[in-house]
Amino acid sequence: MSEFNIGAKIKKLRLAKKLTLQAVARETGFSPALISQIENNNVSPPIATLSRIAKFFDVKIGLFFTEDEEECRYEVVRAHERKAIPRVISKAGTSQGYSYESLSFHKQNKKMEPFLLSVTEKALEENTYSHDGEEFLFIMHGTAELILDEKRIVLDEGDCVYFDSSLKHRLLSKDGSEVKVLAVVTR
Repeated sequence: MSEFNIGAKIKKLRLAKKLTLQAVARETGFSPALISQIENNNVSPPIATLSRIAKFFDVKIGLFFTEDEEECRYEVVRAHERKAIPRVISKAGTSQGYSYESLSFHKQNKKMEPFLLSVTEKALEENTYSHDGEEFLFIMHGTAELILDEKRIVLDEGDCVYFDSSLKHRLLSKDGSEVKVLAVVTR
């Protein structure tokens, strides 16, 4: 996460609006302690948490994954250039059982955000998320279980799903083994 410096970008947005940690926490539904941990790059928030923070500050989620460079009209990201977001932590402070890599971080003002998700362990919690936009998930490896609006859908390698992100959702490993997923999120 330090490569993107997501926490510093959130702190900069907060200070530019002259808001306290408590004010941001109150408006986003997260605790002041979690906002502080994110700002200090102690934890990596799930994509849904970043989406809610982006919505609050009225910015695109892609802002958190861009480098401060000139606008480009296209982007090539080599496999060795991907930037991993480790230690994904829920607002309750527990591990979410997955990590993700941004697959586009130069192109600004994107309409979609592509990620490579790695679900590497059975999550202790099965809490769900919802946020604005839409999502597309393509199972590249393994067997996943998608909780989608209280339904459980098993997705095998090669399966995909497209859904409205306002539906409560959560992707899990079906049997606790690794699952690789191409995820595309819009705002």
